[in-house]
Amino acid sequence: MAFDLAEKRYIKETGLEARIARIVEPVANDLGFALVRVKVTPENGCTLQIMAEDAHGRFTITDCETLSKDLSPVLDVEDPIDREYHLEVSSPGIDRPLVRQRDFERFLGHEAKVELADMINGRKRFRGDIQAVDGDGVTIRLPDAPGGTDPDHKLAFVNIAEAKLVMTDKLMDMARADQELHPIDDDETETVEYADNEDVSEEKN
Repeated sequence: MAFDLAEKRYIKETGLEARIARIVEPVANDLGFALVRVKVTPENGCTLQIMAEDAHGRFTITDCETLSKDLSPVLDVEDPIDREYHLEVSSPGIDRPLVRQRDFERFLGHEAKVELADMINGRKRFRGDIQAVDGDGVTIRLPDAPGGTDPDHKLAFVNIAEAKLVMTDKLMDMARADQELHPIDDDETETVEYADNEDVSEEKN
């Protein structure tokens, strides 16, 4: 599957998060990484979480440090957050967010949780196996659909607010196989944290 850095992300971010994403994405792309998600949380006072990945959907501690180093001066200049904050750069993880069409294609047959921005048929949340993907959206098969009803629901990408994989044995098996194909040689540390863009700690997942 081609690794297109410019492929559209389908995820609803707040005004601040969307602004930060516009700052972060070009920096990540210049390093050959794809931005997965930007999130601002109240943890530790205020934490800016940036999730990115390489062509294999991975992100090593070296990648985290590289992106953090290049991001720090850009964030200092742009100053998108008007208070003290921690910068946390990490990999998507196993039960990762699904933000692009290629993510859904890669995990066909796996279970996912999807939340829509707008209801369809009185419902915003769907949980089930990814059955099909095309240029318009993803089809989720609900395991608990009432008898006599269609368990398959086509969800348009443009209506997806948030989506992520559900941790299952099948997903764990896929992760183990991926680890054998693309081993991480820096002892699996995949998150690095900074405070006010100064290195304060490293955290192992």
